Amino acid sequence: MTLRTSRPAAPGALLDVPGACGTPGEAAAPAAAPAGHAYDPDELPDGLVVADEHGRVVCFNTAAERITAVPRAEALGRALELALPLEDLKGRRWWQLTDPYGGLAIRVRQPERNLLLPGGREVLVAATYVREHPTGPVRKVVVTLRGTEARRRTERSHAELIATVAHELRSPLTSVKGFTATLLAKWERFTDDQKRLMLETVDADANRVTRLIAELLDISRIDSGRLEVRRQPVDIAAAVGRHIQAHTARGQSPDRFFVRVRRPLPDLWADPDKIDQVLGNLLENAVRHGEGTVTIEVAPTGTDDEKGTAVTVSDEGPGIPEESMSRVFTRFWRGSKRGGTGLGLYIVKGIVEAHGGTITVGRGPAGGAEFRFTLPVGAPAYLT
Repeated sequence: MTLRTSRPAAPGALLDVPGACGTPGEAAAPAAAPAGHAYDPDELPDGLVVADEHGRVVCFNTAAERITAVPRAEALGRALELALPLEDLKGRRWWQLTDPYGGLAIRVRQPERNLLLPGGREVLVAATYVREHPTGPVRKVVVTLRGTEARRRTERSHAELIATVAHELRSPLTSVKGFTATLLAKWERFTDDQKRLMLETVDADANRVTRLIAELLDISRIDSGRLEVRRQPVDIAAAVGRHIQAHTARGQSPDRFFVRVRRPLPDLWADPDKIDQVLGNLLENAVRHGEGTVTIEVAPTGTDDEKGTAVTVSDEGPGIPEESMSRVFTRFWRGSKRGGTGLGLYIVKGIVEAHGGTITVGRGPAGGAEFRFTLPVGAPAYLT
């Protein structure tokens, strides 16, 4: 296909084959694309810039206009290095440095990297060199452009995670180090009761570190899509009862909890450890941050063809402000200033979704926070 730089592509020109970007009305060979399969470069989410064999821009889509702030009419027909004046982070002219038309004849692409537009704005750029045969001259340079906002958000999120972890680890590790050093240096000076108190504190702080490390591992698996769910039969009503017993054993009044189980419940296949983690986190939040009676309801949900189990946890506290509802399941969200990493509800959402379920937050009947998660009841594939 011959590209004519004297008549550049019009805005929104349709592409007759995937990846082509020529002048209006210039069709590909009939065998190259089925009839009716035309593509508009303006439909692409990333910036697309195409230069012909002479280095003149023949395609400059809407996303490229938005990312570079260069009008399409100004870019079309110009030399690539003028329409897209990129520099690397050391201030070197990118097209002079890479020399796409006169460089190595075996090169086929430039991997994505950060480059600078005029004014110092960063953009992610990748390029492909199209040749008629492997070592032939470059017939076309195809450049994709992406903004760096998403990557920056990810980098900030990782930096926040590292800072949070460092802060949360420092306190228990300082305590562990201080008590163990004191015991080793002055063992004989302490009574048995004093030694027991210090060792219990060390044990509690070690458990806190262990929980934090487990949270980090869960986040890593959730973010990478590698969170494994080992399904077994789960009696979720009994699991709720165990968690309430644990809270009462730690000093909470039994009257603080009200459990309602609507039977018959369908058979639930889930990962018991992870469901315990979900229940533990939701009940802990309700007890610590809520007020009044904590109500837990377990009920069947769905239709005969698609059954599920729904668990609702609500309290009678002030609830969650309406403007914060959308951020509850994000990293580092904290409902109060009573400590915590702000990672628990993010992990809860990841666990529920790994089971194929959903979780929502709202305002309960008494005005407090209400969390409701639903789990499908399907058995593992090897049992069906």
